[in-house]
Amino acid sequence: MINHNKCGLCRVDIENLAVTSGDAILIDNINLSLHCGELTALIGKNGAGKTTLIKAILGERPHSGTISFLSHEDGKIKRPRIGYVPQYMTFDKSTPVSVADFMLACKSNHPVWFGDKKSDIEKLKERLSELNCADLVYKRMGDLSGGELQRVMLTSAIDPMPDLLILDEPVSGIDVNGLDLFYRLVCSIRDKYHIAILLVSHDLSLIKKYADMAVLLDKTVVASGETEDVFKTEAFKNAFGYLE
Repeated sequence: MINHNKCGLCRVDIENLAVTSGDAILIDNINLSLHCGELTALIGKNGAGKTTLIKAILGERPHSGTISFLSHEDGKIKRPRIGYVPQYMTFDKSTPVSVADFMLACKSNHPVWFGDKKSDIEKLKERLSELNCADLVYKRMGDLSGGELQRVMLTSAIDPMPDLLILDEPVSGIDVNGLDLFYRLVCSIRDKYHIAILLVSHDLSLIKKYADMAVLLDKTVVASGETEDVFKTEAFKNAFGYLE
């Protein structure tokens, strides 16, 4: 049984959430909870509303309903920290910006050409080493492979450690050999830091292997619960054409 009291955040409660665009209803009556220490997969066909829901959680899309971040002491967290890894991010191969430049600039108020302290570089190497990419610290961002870039972005998203980590199809562009590694790294973050993780993905076999919970979306939540149970529902069969 998962102990939800290991971290400051206990859960994220989403209640009666809806997003509209003009007269169109993009998502409606979304009710779900995300717990710390759990990897929750958000699945559904294209156009089911996954990206819209993510944008609403990030505060990038106006919505009705409520999104509450609750501490284990039953108090609301007014300014929760959310880590985010987007689906796509590319860097021009001609850019001279290194991994160290990029990550340290994200955490400071000065331009990358001002130089970095040796102590900052060492701390950065320690963080990168957790995701098996300390050797990339001086590599140019434009020269990173798909898997390397996503590991760097994941490292950036958890520094400092968020209350909620959102991964929006983070394995797009990663080769087959890197897929399983990325999921294992995400699970290691879940286990070590006990944070809530929401993952959007179409890789159903890997979701079944690694995700604790699954939420099947089709403009609204049509199935949710433990991953194996969701994969056995009629709603899953209707969405993907087969039962696991």
